[in-house]
Amino acid sequence: MRNPIRIGELKVGRGQPVFVIAEGGVNHNGDREIAKRLIEAAAEAGAQAVKFQTFRAEALATQEAPKAQYQIISTGSAQSQLEMLRQLELSGEAHRDLQAYCRERRVTFLSTPFDEESADLLEELDVPAFKISSGDVTNLPLLDHVARKGKPVILSTGMSDMDEVTKAVETIRAAGCEDLILLQCVTNYPAEPRDVNLRAMQTMAEAFNVPVGYSDHTTGIDIALAAVALGACVIEKHLTLDRNLPGPDHRASLEPSELRGLVSGIRRVEAALGDGRKVPADSELGTALVARRSLVAAENISVGTKLLREMIAAKRPGTGLPPAKLNLILGHTALVDITAGSMLTTEMFD
Repeated sequence: MRNPIRIGELKVGRGQPVFVIAEGGVNHNGDREIAKRLIEAAAEAGAQAVKFQTFRAEALATQEAPKAQYQIISTGSAQSQLEMLRQLELSGEAHRDLQAYCRERRVTFLSTPFDEESADLLEELDVPAFKISSGDVTNLPLLDHVARKGKPVILSTGMSDMDEVTKAVETIRAAGCEDLILLQCVTNYPAEPRDVNLRAMQTMAEAFNVPVGYSDHTTGIDIALAAVALGACVIEKHLTLDRNLPGPDHRASLEPSELRGLVSGIRRVEAALGDGRKVPADSELGTALVARRSLVAAENISVGTKLLREMIAAKRPGTGLPPAKLNLILGHTALVDITAGSMLTTEMFD
């Protein structure tokens, strides 16, 4: 696996803390103050980054573009996708304000550009990385445009097969970007666990030699924790102040207390993964003396007696001759009288 990728002051990759992105997305509902509260919640939960979406509705969808089924369920069918997107846009001035607030709260500001002009705005803001949505895996011109900006790219791969991911990776690398992270993702809100296919992370890591992660749209936090156990270097999860708020993504999002639980769980899981070397933990060493066994006399043994197997037992504690050393004394003659229950030593025999 290649060296970790630097995103701002943080390193992301194998051997580094999991990079947790709180996906504010469009859960601000177009309200800058709600967006700031999402930043506060992300920072307080311990996420490293909070991410929004940067787009111009007119450049993203036609008037005839239908809503996705999950968007119809959450926002109804009365308005078009374009009308919905217009209500969720953030101005350039709002972006600057939110980025400044992220600095104040010491959390990394990220956003997903959905068109070249939006990517240029984020470049002006000097974001430390670009996050590209699953919907643009096949938008090779946008991938090329973003990759030429000299910043790391985090690409979600929902709805994609391996050939499409390969073309996206080739496009990004051909544009000069080698700092690439791929996220497994299921583009449904909420996603069903049976559709998640976390092992695809490992497939992409091996195929492209890049750090991988998981953008989670399932409910709860258990699937994201499983992704960390399988090697995810990045976890992205939608954040909302209240799942009952109107808007397309709230239903598949975590509320602030749940995000805190996710971050805490991630830190526990990554601590438990260790370095892979099979050695006893320092905390076990005292227990080993109590739980392991030593060779003891199973009966009284008189001096001059040849030691037979039935005369020996293995009992706690483990402070004496270990059972693995049985052959050192078996068949030898006792040099002293030995009382039943006594720990045996090599000095007791010829």
